[in-house]
Amino acid sequence: MPAASKRARLAADIGGTFTDVVLEHGGRRHSAKVLTTPRAPEKGMLQGMGKVLEAARLAPGDVGVLVHGTTLATNALIERKGARTALLTTAGFRDVLEMGYEKRYEHYDLDLELPAPLVPRELRFPVVERMTAKGKVETPFDLRAFEGLIGRIRSANVEAVAVGFLHSYANDAHEILAGRILARRLPGVAVTLSSAVCPEIREYERFSTACANAYVQPLMASYLERLSAELRRRGFRCPLYLMTSGGGLTTLATARRFPVRLVESGPAGGAILSAGLARENRLAEVLSFDMGGTTAKICFIEGGRPEQSRKFEVARVWRNLKGSGLPVRIPVTEMVEIGAGGGSIARLDALRRIQVGPASAGADPGPASYRRGGAEPTVTDANVALGRIDPEAFAGGALKLDRAAAERAIVRRVGKPLGLDAAWAAAGIGEIVEENMAGAARVHAIERGKVAERCTMIAFGGGAPLHAARLAERLGIRRVLVPVDASVGSAVGFLRAPIAFEVVRSLQLREDVFSAARINSLLGAMEEEARAIVTAGALGAKLQAHRAVEMRYEGQGHEISVPLPARALGAADARSLRADYERRYERQFGLRIADVPVEFLTWSVQVSTMARYSFRSRTSRKKEDSVPESRRNLFDPASGRLQRVPQLERAALAPGARFSGPALVAEPQTTTLVPRGWRCKVSPAGHLLLEKPA
Repeated sequence: MPAASKRARLAADIGGTFTDVVLEHGGRRHSAKVLTTPRAPEKGMLQGMGKVLEAARLAPGDVGVLVHGTTLATNALIERKGARTALLTTAGFRDVLEMGYEKRYEHYDLDLELPAPLVPRELRFPVVERMTAKGKVETPFDLRAFEGLIGRIRSANVEAVAVGFLHSYANDAHEILAGRILARRLPGVAVTLSSAVCPEIREYERFSTACANAYVQPLMASYLERLSAELRRRGFRCPLYLMTSGGGLTTLATARRFPVRLVESGPAGGAILSAGLARENRLAEVLSFDMGGTTAKICFIEGGRPEQSRKFEVARVWRNLKGSGLPVRIPVTEMVEIGAGGGSIARLDALRRIQVGPASAGADPGPASYRRGGAEPTVTDANVALGRIDPEAFAGGALKLDRAAAERAIVRRVGKPLGLDAAWAAAGIGEIVEENMAGAARVHAIERGKVAERCTMIAFGGGAPLHAARLAERLGIRRVLVPVDASVGSAVGFLRAPIAFEVVRSLQLREDVFSAARINSLLGAMEEEARAIVTAGALGAKLQAHRAVEMRYEGQGHEISVPLPARALGAADARSLRADYERRYERQFGLRIADVPVEFLTWSVQVSTMARYSFRSRTSRKKEDSVPESRRNLFDPASGRLQRVPQLERAALAPGARFSGPALVAEPQTTTLVPRGWRCKVSPAGHLLLEKPA
């Protein structure tokens, strides 16, 4: 991200439970964690921004850049609170959204629940037109019939329209024509073209992405306009950038046009944080663990770069199972996300087993210990009952917790039916949520061809430092790094993100008809398009381009992304790209398939500014041998007793300090648990490095 002279840099991450705000100025960092305000998300964000500006003794005019990530688009899709949306599609393909992949995500479940389309059937209108897969007109666009549809769409009182025609990735002329007519005849109605938001093969995923973009577009446009107006009113004159799911920043104008790209913005910031720390600390393989108030996110990072994908499922309806959500094809950081956060609700199932999540108490009413009307026991309540969280110092002391209320909720819902007291029931909740996260990490590792035991875990978010070491033990990991300002890690990552935009096009070629000239022409046009968007917000910063192609063995239905060289391609590159593809295929699946041609399917070009990688903030502490401490009562499930363990204040720990568990390291917005058998030392940069000897 380009530097904005020596003015302050501000980041805000709106999560499901907390809103995190970070301000950096003069080598120092100030942070705030406030409860999210779901009905008007900008209110909590502005409250947190006011706190950090006051702490830094700065005015809004002193801020040089503001970076923002939000769950608003995600929540609208999950809660089905978006715009009333219509879909215009090629005649005969009206039911693509209903048919989906035509397969069951759970083969033996007789009560299988499928995700309902965002656009009901009565709002899906067939259009007389058709393109071939080669981009040639098979059925001309029927203008007279289309004009007749306009009245039906207007009478349906829709707020947004998605246009998804067959094979528009190969030739978008008909979609562009339809879009122009809709813009002229239906002013004020948001229009999304599938060829603009997702110009790729596979009509179900392309139509689903276009519908998702249209569904959230009016909501996001209204929110971003309210936010930018309020920022101006308060005296902010700096550029506002939005964090995207792919780990880059985009301008306000692009965010309004493609709001679906903001769906996973917060978790992407955390991946940037972990990737930067991996590079700074020379960690070859990293497991990034981000646990907040609503969800936990796990991401593998290799060589200092998080894995990227072009497919994501939102609003899964059944046990977080793959295939039970709505697919969107957007640039996204590859990770697994589960309903396991501080606000995740604990309960007993029909077999009297403890279950945790995915339902969350959120910010309103929140966990029982918040004293805001919540009555269900949560992971945060369990940590309070176990003594891991200081009720008087939670969220920097801004929110006083009620330990008695937490214990009552735990006993009522979990303990009493099982004949357990509050401490043992709370320990059971902790064990289950940690095993849920470990199970998700194991599956993700297998799917990605990774070995978790070789990784260093980087833990951040308000809840991760409390559970990181115990989760690491379950995964066979022996090193955990808890960075400075871990509780607001995603927002810190926002301030290291580059301004970026990715353009994708489908062009299917077999290796034996590899046309370097055609490919170079396509890539050149894509890079030009991406540069035009990034340049608008880059403020003169130097730009870089990354290119890739998705490849597969002929006949397969899934692809692997392979990087392209930063030069014009030649005929010989077909052979070298195949070799690179086969190496990646073997690493993931353990074999190569001889004598089967490979296909080049989808090409991508990302243009970005140069990323900032330093995660250090200036400190005046000097190395000390002594470690100041107090004592806290902590329930130990291994012995079944309360233990009096050291509690260390992180702000008082100097670089080089060392100590052994069991111990707690407290800071204003989170606490790190160092279990028995683990050792902890403070790195020169101030990070906590937990290690378990072999």
